[in-house]
Amino acid sequence: MTHEVGTAIDLTTTWVGIVSLAIFVVAYYFIATEDKYHINKAKPALFAGTIIFMLIGAYYAINGLDGKHLHAEMEILIVEIAGIFFFLFVAMTYIEAMIDRNVFSALRYRLVSKGYNYKKLFWITGILAFFISPIADNLTTALILSTVLITIDKDNRAFIVPAAVNIVVAANAGGAWSPFGDITTLMVWVDGKGSFVDFLYLFPASIVGWFVTAILLSRFIPNDKPPFSDDEKPVAISAGGKVIMGLFAFTIASAVTSHQVLHLPAMWGMMFGLAILKLYIYKMSKETRYDSDGVECKEVNVFGFISKIENDTLLFFFGILAAVGGLHFLGFLEYFTALYAQFGATTVNIGVGFLSAIVDNVPVMSAVLKSSPDMGVDAHAQWMLVTLTAGVGGSLISFGSAAGVGVMGKLHGIYTFASHMKLAWTVLIGYIVSVAIWYVQFMIFGFGA
Repeated sequence: MTHEVGTAIDLTTTWVGIVSLAIFVVAYYFIATEDKYHINKAKPALFAGTIIFMLIGAYYAINGLDGKHLHAEMEILIVEIAGIFFFLFVAMTYIEAMIDRNVFSALRYRLVSKGYNYKKLFWITGILAFFISPIADNLTTALILSTVLITIDKDNRAFIVPAAVNIVVAANAGGAWSPFGDITTLMVWVDGKGSFVDFLYLFPASIVGWFVTAILLSRFIPNDKPPFSDDEKPVAISAGGKVIMGLFAFTIASAVTSHQVLHLPAMWGMMFGLAILKLYIYKMSKETRYDSDGVECKEVNVFGFISKIENDTLLFFFGILAAVGGLHFLGFLEYFTALYAQFGATTVNIGVGFLSAIVDNVPVMSAVLKSSPDMGVDAHAQWMLVTLTAGVGGSLISFGSAAGVGVMGKLHGIYTFASHMKLAWTVLIGYIVSVAIWYVQFMIFGFGA
């Protein structure tokens, strides 16, 4: 067997391609059946992601191939994974800091003490998710609001599961109409497939699709109210909590500025925000503080926050992105781009939404952008469609998007693949509605095309 040295080669029909695909399928099965086998999703994902590239390396060594191309692709993949990994790392650290400072407990008290029932809380958290995600990104938004959910009533699964699905759908839909609301939209924007304003035209399809799903999900929400006692003590944000909230907003702004203005990775701004948080916590630790009862406050330590973050979520992302990167290197993800010529851009772009739910929308969008398929005469409208479907389609399966994976980690054992799939039909209906609105708006009326 002869291959061109130093360039990409098709390995899909070789033993390494077949074995790697089999490993991915088996790993995906155990990820999807986490509840059944009680194997944390990070374990099969991390195993698949690492072993696939070990096998590729072995194939190159056995056949005496030049490893420069493999090494170069690995460097690119590591940079992509690191960007997501450290972005999540900082966001999770801030969330744990706000939990420690009773930010979410105080919010929970305000919501529950007002007498809101489960249905009203369902709509409040969903609306917040939809309108915060375009600014703070869908993952961060989902992590924050899922934390609010579990502080409202961690034992009522009849409320938490539909509300968690609602937050994931709302966060992904909200992120689809903002250039930095989702990693996939950011990729499309940076690649020059649309201007900042172009993405705003996806707002009608995003909000109506989410609203339809939310209406269907609200039917499963209990009519009663969360447990609350009149003699329950009010919960106030602890010392430094409001400043940390402000620093978190500053960190998100730093991430956006780093990417848009300074041409640095978004995670660079996040890490800068972490540095500011560490300096502020150091300042707090040097001051003696007392609570409302006059008791000296405990010492605050950033590493205490870091120790509480969901490391399984971070490792899951590392594993799944590495595994999909391996399949892309082997040549598997290039196949579906050839379908554009055969079935047309609209059909394939709608299918991208379903594929992104299975594989993860980030590598799928990366494959589409790298292959740069012919989108036809309506290329701009089609790029907006694939942006919409890749973002919204990730909600169809619990781990099809960063928001879903984040919520699975935060609500471990409650919001799972199985619990999500029981309500996935509501997401599918919303997805169909979103695509229909895109078609009427862009293809019939030409508004935004």
